[in-house]
Amino acid sequence: MSDRLSPELLLSGYAQGIFPMAESREDTRLYWFEPQQRGIIPLDGLHISRSLARRLRSGEYRVTINRAFRATVEGCAAREETWINGPLFALYDQLHAAGFAHSLEVWRAGELVGGIFGVTLGGAFFGESMFSRTTDASKIALVHTVDRLRRAGFTLFDTQYLTPHLASLGGIEIPRDNYKNWLAEALQIDADFAAPAIDDAYSVLQRMTQTS
Repeated sequence: MSDRLSPELLLSGYAQGIFPMAESREDTRLYWFEPQQRGIIPLDGLHISRSLARRLRSGEYRVTINRAFRATVEGCAAREETWINGPLFALYDQLHAAGFAHSLEVWRAGELVGGIFGVTLGGAFFGESMFSRTTDASKIALVHTVDRLRRAGFTLFDTQYLTPHLASLGGIEIPRDNYKNWLAEALQIDADFAAPAIDDAYSVLQRMTQTS
């Protein structure tokens, strides 16, 4: 438990396979977690339904990278119960400024309607949270994120826990020891989340369906 956590200590925790969460937005304390079963999304196993593919092709949505990081974190925390408290907001802001935290935003008609944010170390992407204000916006963010991770050379997409929503999209659980092996290998890789150019949905879908 801690109410003071530096960005350096946070990154050190991620490298060891642990991560912090608060019990609520009002609680200033942070607790370290290390689940026995770790949620991940295999980068070659994302499930894209026909309805989601149609929505991606509709042209209604535009995707950006790191354009609205704080707004994306705020969108993820804007729910009745959240583990993102004030100290975590500050830490994520610092990690973003240092190039270790990134957001992928989904826009429709100029409005931010969904997104995902996470922390990166080497070839590991620690997905913190995602949100949606319109149907499938978070799924669209996830598809673009997985495509970006693959193009950038990442090998691990950590979701911490596996929710039914993530499981429906191809997420799985792996034992802690297996996760640590994957993490150790990923940390040896040099990857940059922001490096690949933003691509259109047609190209993204083509790449994803060729290998999924």
